[in-house]
Amino acid sequence: MEVISSSIKEAALAIKNGKVLACPTDTVYGLICDADNSKASARIYLIKKRSKSNPLPVFVKSIAAAKELAEINESQEKFLKNVWPGRTTVILKSRKRGTIGLRMPSFGFLLKLIKHTGPLVETSANLSGSAPALSTEDVLEQFINNKHQPDIIIDGGRLKTLKPSRVIDLTKNKPIILRK
Repeated sequence: MEVISSSIKEAALAIKNGKVLACPTDTVYGLICDADNSKASARIYLIKKRSKSNPLPVFVKSIAAAKELAEINESQEKFLKNVWPGRTTVILKSRKRGTIGLRMPSFGFLLKLIKHTGPLVETSANLSGSAPALSTEDVLEQFINNKHQPDIIIDGGRLKTLKPSRVIDLTKNKPIILRK
């Protein structure tokens, strides 16, 4: 595991090369990879020790990008315009099959990165069931004894104590809050 301060260009190249990065987000430190790279996504499950029955959300750069991945009606789009960018993950009907969790972060680094890479699979940088990481030290502590580790940690300093994103299911007639 390598701890670096990285430019957007270096981070984008690492993602395009199939790497899994741990980096700060607008909530907590997260694990991210190219959403179109199934091997990298599979590694996140291994790194996090997460059940494959628990799908990974995706960061997008805009509502237009979200529409490429999910079916979004007029009322859903209006809702997204009120909560994005921000700390809200929404569950929508996927254009491929089933459902998909999407979020447009408000963290400048990530928005710039997504513009270079396209959609990114994301989840908090911690072992499943453990407390979220708020610093590179927390990330290192989480994964130091784990066989599977992120390839790169981007040091964004210590984050304020933040909560994970709220999760709202928009697949029903009435939105359902799954996580506050």
